[in-house]
Amino acid sequence: MPYHPIFRQNFRPSLLFKKKQLFCSFPFPSLGLLKSTSLSLSSKQRNPQKSVKSVQIHHKTSMANLKAGTRPPWVGLGAAVWVQIASGNAYNFPLYSHSLKSVLGFNQHQLTMLGVANDIGENVGLLPGIACNKFPPWVILLIGSFACILGYGVLWLAVSKTVLYLPYWLLWLALCVATNSSAWLSTAVLVTNMRNFPVSRGTVAGILKGYAGLSAAVFTEIYSTILRKSSANLLMFLSFGVPILCFVMMYFVRACTPAFGEDSAEHGHFLFIQVASVVLGLYVLTTTILDPIFHFSAEVSYAILVGMVVLLMAPLAIPVKMTFCPLRINRPEIRNQQVASSDETLQGEGNADKTEPLLKSSESATYLGSFREGDEASEVAMLLAVGEGAVKKKRRPKRGEDFKFTEAIIKADFWLLFLVYFTGVGSGVTVLNNLAQIGIAQGIHSTTILLSLFSFCNFIGRLGGGVVSEHFVRSKTVPRTLWMTCTQIIMVITYLLFASAISGTLYAATALLGICYGVQFSIMIPTVSELFGLKHFGIFYNFMSLGNPLGAFLFSGLLAGYIYDNEAAKQHGLGLITSSISCIGPNCFRLTFLILAGICGVGSVASIILTKRIWPVYQMLYGGGSFRLPQTSTH
Repeated sequence: MPYHPIFRQNFRPSLLFKKKQLFCSFPFPSLGLLKSTSLSLSSKQRNPQKSVKSVQIHHKTSMANLKAGTRPPWVGLGAAVWVQIASGNAYNFPLYSHSLKSVLGFNQHQLTMLGVANDIGENVGLLPGIACNKFPPWVILLIGSFACILGYGVLWLAVSKTVLYLPYWLLWLALCVATNSSAWLSTAVLVTNMRNFPVSRGTVAGILKGYAGLSAAVFTEIYSTILRKSSANLLMFLSFGVPILCFVMMYFVRACTPAFGEDSAEHGHFLFIQVASVVLGLYVLTTTILDPIFHFSAEVSYAILVGMVVLLMAPLAIPVKMTFCPLRINRPEIRNQQVASSDETLQGEGNADKTEPLLKSSESATYLGSFREGDEASEVAMLLAVGEGAVKKKRRPKRGEDFKFTEAIIKADFWLLFLVYFTGVGSGVTVLNNLAQIGIAQGIHSTTILLSLFSFCNFIGRLGGGVVSEHFVRSKTVPRTLWMTCTQIIMVITYLLFASAISGTLYAATALLGICYGVQFSIMIPTVSELFGLKHFGIFYNFMSLGNPLGAFLFSGLLAGYIYDNEAAKQHGLGLITSSISCIGPNCFRLTFLILAGICGVGSVASIILTKRIWPVYQMLYGGGSFRLPQTSTH
């Protein structure tokens, strides 16, 4: 084999390829590997064996910073459940929006624009998406906690009248900052756990986003029992209670080394968490509905709260069980073990020719791809490979491989997925932001039951979307987006049901919409990771999430609020929309619902097109019945 002039000094091909394999098998840039592998070319020329040994030592050192084994990822998942509940603080807007309107004298248009601020803060997470590739999860959680303290603290000062006459623009910005904590908290736990369970990403996304959807019901339980339906007390709780919880969980939410063998108990563990979450949802929904009927005493309310906390701790039972009843996991062959044992394959040039296969990726590399691999390490490996002629030219990634953001945004599939998600969640969040006013317009003055019902069904949609899509994608290689198509067609029917305002249908329509709204979240998250990879997943996920505030601004702020205030002005005989008046009757939102039905119809068509386009990708990824990454020359 001819040598490239750069590598003529004592470089043997086998040693070079083993060094390339070392990069591919355990690419974790956040552990200081990048700096250690940035070796000058002259040093490699002088002593290539020393360079390889140096990289090997740094690999061993970097692995010490990761929690290895099968138990730590489950500890992180159990802690992530609590953080996801905390990250649902933005769903509390309907609980204190009426106080913003009455205490501060806002009209409905001003209130809906505050709802837009609520959604912008919650979903604009490009900064967290970038930061999650540069900093450990605890830093992301810390930033989110401080945002929570600052934003909700200002809102509490206004609603409690501790500070009088705060300007509207300041409250708008404070709400953006407060709910932006959701983006930081959710990104930290979602990205970390998707990487800790790379071959179960649909299930993990469904569980975590399911708990996030259930958080509104949990906060409603706290609001109705301990806080006694006080908006000021709720805002104080969000200002201090949520950050304290995140401070406690910071230590446990961390990147872990995924298990390299088949864990026969994994399916049972996920099933246990799913069942526990459903029980929690039913428990919270039932107690919320029964509270206004039986008027629970303080003692009963505290007992209900304790039961809710116990159910929230259920996922932590898995690592406890694994501690006391450890199971042996069937390990693959020696080449599939951790890279810490790579010193056995790099013992010198004398044994170099006996190692095999030199260019074949390990099973762990097949599962993990290069989502933790730094650009600098990739280019060093690429330079070495090009020097030996193993790689001739760097090519653009194909669907299913790791994309950079600039490579993904020029793809039609990326924008089709964004359009489908935008129409689904943008229309759904319009109903959520105006749920209190929708209920009042149809004669229902207690919004806590409506919010709890929407929250529980949102949770069912998120959890069920993850479970159902994971089952069919593995058994039938059906693209996950097919379920976005089905649910958006159902949303069209649901909006028409809202517009009809038939007596007794409000609760059913709210429940149905909650399920369909939740499915959009649990489908989008694993889909974007499967099409464009996990390496820059945090950025892709948060960019897709921009569909939520964009929809809130267009459909809730500009559309629903304007139509509502105009109708209210007609009812009260006012020529101008200048006061905080209420609208009663089906006409308050009828036109809004008809427009939302048309928007979801467009989303359904786009989803059908996207599903047809990406069907071959899922046949490639799941053709063998289990997830596998495509083998590329750069991995």
